[in-house]
Amino acid sequence: MAEQYFSADPSSKDVRRTLHVSLRGRDTQVQVSNGVFSGSRLDLGTSVLLKHAPEPPLTGDFLDLGCGWGPIALTLAAESPEANVWAVDVNERALELTHGNAQSNNRSNIHVSQTDETGACLPAAQQPSFAAAVPVDTMFDVIWSNPPIRIGKEALHTLLMTWLPRLNNDGAAYLVVQRNLGSDSLIPWLDEALGDGFAVSKYASSKGFRIIEVRHEI
Repeated sequence: MAEQYFSADPSSKDVRRTLHVSLRGRDTQVQVSNGVFSGSRLDLGTSVLLKHAPEPPLTGDFLDLGCGWGPIALTLAAESPEANVWAVDVNERALELTHGNAQSNNRSNIHVSQTDETGACLPAAQQPSFAAAVPVDTMFDVIWSNPPIRIGKEALHTLLMTWLPRLNNDGAAYLVVQRNLGSDSLIPWLDEALGDGFAVSKYASSKGFRIIEVRHEI
Protein backbone atom coordinates (compact mmCIF):
# COMPACT_ATOMS: atom_id res chain seq x y z
CA MET A 1 0.00 0.00 0.00
CA ALA A 2 2.74 2.49 0.94
CA GLU A 3 4.42 2.19 -2.42
CA GLN A 4 1.30 3.55 -4.10
CA TYR A 5 1.72 6.81 -2.33
CA PHE A 6 5.28 7.83 -1.83
CA SER A 7 7.70 5.73 -3.86
CA ALA A 8 9.45 7.94 -6.38
CA ASP A 9 10.44 4.89 -8.43
CA PRO A 10 8.00 2.00 -7.85
CA SER A 11 9.53 -1.48 -7.82
CA SER A 12 6.44 -3.19 -9.22
CA LYS A 13 6.40 -4.09 -12.90
CA ASP A 14 5.10 -1.32 -15.14
CA VAL A 15 2.18 -3.01 -16.93
CA ARG A 16 0.04 -0.50 -18.81
CA ARG A 17 -3.70 -0.99 -19.08
CA THR A 18 -6.40 1.03 -20.81
CA LEU A 19 -9.39 2.28 -18.85
CA HIS A 20 -12.52 4.01 -20.03
CA VAL A 21 -13.75 6.35 -17.30
CA SER A 22 -16.35 9.08 -16.97
CA LEU A 23 -14.90 12.33 -15.60
CA ARG A 24 -17.76 14.70 -14.77
CA GLY A 25 -19.75 13.25 -17.65
CA ARG A 26 -16.88 13.15 -20.14
CA ASP A 27 -16.01 9.70 -21.47
CA THR A 28 -12.24 9.52 -21.26
CA GLN A 29 -9.73 6.85 -22.26
CA VAL A 30 -6.63 6.66 -20.07
CA GLN A 31 -3.60 4.49 -19.41
CA VAL A 32 -2.99 3.17 -15.90
CA SER A 33 -0.38 0.87 -14.38
CA ASN A 34 0.86 -0.86 -11.24
CA GLY A 35 2.65 1.06 -8.52
CA VAL A 36 0.45 4.17 -8.66
CA PHE A 37 -2.58 5.12 -6.60
CA SER A 38 -5.75 3.35 -7.76
CA GLY A 39 -3.97 1.82 -10.72
CA SER A 40 -6.96 -0.21 -11.90
CA ARG A 41 -9.96 2.11 -11.62
CA LEU A 42 -11.26 5.55 -10.75
CA ASP A 43 -11.28 5.38 -6.95
CA LEU A 44 -14.36 6.24 -4.95
CA GLY A 45 -12.88 9.24 -3.15
CA THR A 46 -11.87 10.93 -6.39
CA SER A 47 -15.31 10.16 -7.83
CA VAL A 48 -16.90 11.90 -4.84
CA LEU A 49 -14.64 14.92 -5.27
CA LEU A 50 -15.39 15.20 -8.98
CA LYS A 51 -19.12 14.96 -8.32
CA HIS A 52 -19.28 17.65 -5.64
CA ALA A 53 -16.45 20.15 -6.24
CA PRO A 54 -17.76 23.39 -7.75
CA GLU A 55 -17.05 24.42 -11.32
CA PRO A 56 -13.59 25.98 -11.50
CA PRO A 57 -13.00 29.45 -12.95
CA LEU A 58 -12.33 29.74 -16.68
CA THR A 59 -8.70 30.80 -16.28
CA GLY A 60 -5.94 30.82 -13.69
CA ASP A 61 -3.36 28.49 -12.20
CA PHE A 62 -4.76 25.22 -10.86
CA LEU A 63 -3.14 22.40 -8.86
CA ASP A 64 -3.86 18.67 -8.67
CA LEU A 65 -1.95 17.67 -5.53
CA GLY A 66 -1.03 13.96 -5.63
CA CYS A 67 -2.19 13.41 -9.18
CA GLY A 68 -1.78 9.64 -9.62
CA TRP A 69 -2.62 8.83 -13.24
CA GLY A 70 -4.38 12.16 -13.65
CA PRO A 71 -8.20 12.05 -13.30
CA ILE A 72 -8.41 15.32 -11.38
CA ALA A 73 -5.99 17.16 -13.66
CA LEU A 74 -7.81 15.88 -16.75
CA THR A 75 -11.11 17.13 -15.35
CA LEU A 76 -9.78 20.57 -14.46
CA ALA A 77 -8.11 20.91 -17.86
CA ALA A 78 -11.29 19.92 -19.69
CA GLU A 79 -13.50 22.31 -17.73
CA SER A 80 -11.07 25.23 -17.98
CA PRO A 81 -9.02 24.84 -21.18
CA GLU A 82 -7.53 28.32 -20.80
CA ALA A 83 -6.18 27.56 -17.31
CA ASN A 84 -2.72 26.23 -16.46
CA VAL A 85 -3.13 22.94 -14.60
CA TRP A 86 -0.18 21.66 -12.59
CA ALA A 87 -0.24 17.97 -11.62
CA VAL A 88 2.28 17.06 -8.93
CA ASP A 89 3.28 13.74 -7.40
CA VAL A 90 6.34 12.10 -5.88
CA ASN A 91 5.83 9.06 -8.10
CA GLU A 92 7.57 9.37 -11.49
CA ARG A 93 5.47 6.59 -13.02
CA ALA A 94 2.28 8.42 -12.01
CA LEU A 95 3.58 11.60 -13.60
CA GLU A 96 4.48 9.78 -16.80
CA LEU A 97 0.96 8.37 -16.95
CA THR A 98 -0.62 11.77 -16.33
CA HIS A 99 1.60 13.34 -18.99
CA GLY A 100 0.65 10.63 -21.49
CA ASN A 101 -3.03 10.83 -20.63
CA ALA A 102 -2.95 14.60 -21.07
CA GLN A 103 -1.36 14.20 -24.51
CA SER A 104 -3.75 11.48 -25.68
CA ASN A 105 -6.75 13.55 -24.59
CA ASN A 106 -5.43 16.80 -26.12
CA ARG A 107 -5.10 18.56 -22.78
CA SER A 108 -2.05 20.63 -23.57
CA ASN A 109 -2.70 22.88 -20.56
CA ILE A 110 -1.61 20.14 -18.13
CA HIS A 111 1.96 20.35 -16.80
CA VAL A 112 3.44 17.65 -14.55
CA SER A 113 6.01 18.16 -11.81
CA GLN A 114 7.76 15.78 -9.44
CA THR A 115 8.09 16.42 -5.73
CA ASP A 116 10.44 14.97 -3.15
CA GLU A 117 9.12 12.81 -0.32
CA THR A 118 8.23 15.86 1.77
CA GLY A 119 6.03 17.21 -1.02
CA ALA A 120 8.41 20.00 -2.05
CA CYS A 121 8.86 20.49 -5.79
CA LEU A 122 12.15 19.18 -7.18
CA PRO A 123 14.36 21.74 -8.94
CA ALA A 124 14.27 21.85 -12.73
CA ALA A 125 17.54 19.96 -13.10
CA GLN A 126 16.11 16.97 -11.20
CA GLN A 127 12.78 16.79 -13.01
CA PRO A 128 12.06 13.95 -15.48
CA SER A 129 12.44 14.89 -19.13
CA PHE A 130 8.67 15.21 -19.60
CA ALA A 131 8.16 17.31 -16.45
CA ALA A 132 8.95 20.82 -15.24
CA ALA A 133 9.42 22.52 -11.89
CA VAL A 134 6.48 24.54 -10.64
CA PRO A 135 7.73 28.16 -10.57
CA VAL A 136 8.37 29.20 -6.99
CA ASP A 137 6.24 32.32 -7.36
CA THR A 138 3.19 30.52 -8.78
CA MET A 139 0.09 30.92 -6.65
CA PHE A 140 -3.01 28.83 -7.26
CA ASP A 141 -6.60 29.88 -7.84
CA VAL A 142 -7.82 26.28 -7.44
CA ILE A 143 -6.41 23.24 -5.65
CA TRP A 144 -8.18 19.90 -5.89
CA SER A 145 -6.75 16.87 -4.14
CA ASN A 146 -7.42 13.35 -2.96
CA PRO A 147 -4.48 13.58 -0.54
CA PRO A 148 -2.42 10.52 0.45
CA ILE A 149 -3.82 10.07 3.94
CA ARG A 150 -2.03 6.76 4.52
CA ILE A 151 1.45 8.31 4.40
CA GLY A 152 0.87 9.23 8.04
CA LYS A 153 -0.32 12.33 9.86
CA GLU A 154 3.02 14.15 10.09
CA ALA A 155 3.92 13.59 6.43
CA LEU A 156 0.40 14.56 5.35
CA HIS A 157 0.51 17.78 7.36
CA THR A 158 3.88 18.67 5.83
CA LEU A 159 2.56 18.02 2.33
CA LEU A 160 -0.58 20.10 2.81
CA MET A 161 1.29 23.00 4.40
CA THR A 162 3.72 23.02 1.49
CA TRP A 163 0.96 23.77 -1.02
CA LEU A 164 -2.20 25.14 0.63
CA PRO A 165 -0.54 28.44 1.68
CA ARG A 166 0.02 29.03 -2.05
CA LEU A 167 -3.69 29.68 -2.63
CA ASN A 168 -4.27 33.05 -4.24
CA ASN A 169 -6.46 35.61 -2.52
CA ASP A 170 -10.03 34.41 -3.08
CA GLY A 171 -8.68 31.01 -4.17
CA ALA A 172 -10.17 27.75 -2.94
CA ALA A 173 -9.00 24.19 -2.31
CA TYR A 174 -11.19 21.09 -2.17
CA LEU A 175 -9.79 17.99 -0.46
CA VAL A 176 -11.57 14.65 -0.28
CA VAL A 177 -10.82 12.59 2.84
CA GLN A 178 -12.43 9.40 4.10
CA ARG A 179 -14.39 10.05 7.25
CA ASN A 180 -12.92 7.12 9.18
CA LEU A 181 -9.38 8.21 8.26
CA GLY A 182 -9.56 11.51 10.09
CA SER A 183 -11.38 14.00 7.90
CA ASP A 184 -13.18 15.65 10.82
CA SER A 185 -10.00 16.15 12.87
CA LEU A 186 -8.16 17.51 9.83
CA ILE A 187 -10.54 20.48 9.54
CA PRO A 188 -9.65 22.18 12.87
CA TRP A 189 -5.98 21.30 12.42
CA LEU A 190 -5.87 23.03 9.02
CA ASP A 191 -7.80 26.00 10.36
CA GLU A 192 -5.22 26.53 13.09
CA ALA A 193 -2.16 25.73 10.96
CA LEU A 194 -3.15 28.03 8.09
CA GLY A 195 -4.14 30.83 10.43
CA ASP A 196 -5.57 34.24 9.65
CA GLY A 197 -6.88 34.79 6.15
CA PHE A 198 -7.95 31.19 5.62
CA ALA A 199 -11.33 29.60 6.28
CA VAL A 200 -11.63 25.80 6.54
CA SER A 201 -14.95 23.98 6.59
CA LYS A 202 -16.82 20.85 5.58
CA TYR A 203 -18.18 21.42 2.08
CA ALA A 204 -19.96 18.13 1.36
CA SER A 205 -20.32 14.53 2.54
CA SER A 206 -20.97 11.41 0.48
CA LYS A 207 -20.34 7.67 0.65
CA GLY A 208 -18.20 7.86 3.78
CA PHE A 209 -16.09 10.77 2.49
CA ARG A 210 -15.90 14.41 3.46
CA ILE A 211 -14.95 17.20 1.09
CA ILE A 212 -13.03 19.89 2.95
CA GLU A 213 -13.06 23.43 1.57
CA VAL A 214 -10.13 25.77 2.23
CA ARG A 215 -10.64 29.38 1.16
CA HIS A 216 -8.03 32.15 1.15
CA GLU A 217 -10.12 35.18 1.91
CA ILE A 218 -9.19 38.67 0.76
